[in-house]
Amino acid sequence: MDQDQLAALLAAAKDIALAAGRAIREISLEPQDIRDKADGSPLTRADLASHEVIVAGLEPLRPAFPILSEEGDLTAAEQGGWETFWCVDPLDGTKEFIRGFPDYTVNIALVQHAEPILGVVYAPAAAALFWAARGTGAHKRADDGPDQPIAAATSDSPATAVVSRSHLSPETKTYLDRLGVREMVQRGSSVKICAVAEGSADIYPRLGPTCVWDTAAGSAVAREAGCRVIDLQGAALSYDPAEGLKRPGFIVLPRNMNVPLP
Repeated sequence: MDQDQLAALLAAAKDIALAAGRAIREISLEPQDIRDKADGSPLTRADLASHEVIVAGLEPLRPAFPILSEEGDLTAAEQGGWETFWCVDPLDGTKEFIRGFPDYTVNIALVQHAEPILGVVYAPAAAALFWAARGTGAHKRADDGPDQPIAAATSDSPATAVVSRSHLSPETKTYLDRLGVREMVQRGSSVKICAVAEGSADIYPRLGPTCVWDTAAGSAVAREAGCRVIDLQGAALSYDPAEGLKRPGFIVLPRNMNVPLP
């Protein structure tokens, strides 16, 4: 895929993410709009509305690629054989959305050869849009302001960490103590990855399982911003659905920072 094609797909993905965010914000949840999925995670009418907007926007794009969405049919992806595909979380941080926190996002990524080469993260409540494509750097636009390039911090040891509001474990606290982290900020959704990408946090460790759609878009942004997104063995986090849709954990950190693994 050449850079012109990638740029056109990125522009379309940004518009689609904004439209999905508008669909989410138009929904005021009632109790009957929330149910539990088979894995115990919540599903709302807003998740489904965002999914429909995203799929309707991505399907006409050319080149055409299959779509792996958290709220779609997951069977085909798990069977493998997808070299390039869209990886979508229509509403990342559903628990935060239900509880009225602003840390929820729309995530759209394009994955090729198990690596995210394009990513868009939109935080509707904050009107913050993050995006990146391979070889073009990472950018952010907030509150209809100007587009700004973003970059990871240049420190060689972590002083601040961003951690999960809903999934913070004792193991994570112990690990950050071992690293000498002095400040922890609890956030939700993929805004945690973007916090490291823009340099407002030094590290984000997630020592529990996540699915590929939770991190693909943020990973694309972080990598272009000068970060590494690694698994708990230190290898680049893989997005090959043939390896399964869940990953046991990961760490986001600036490229020049070396830390002991958990």
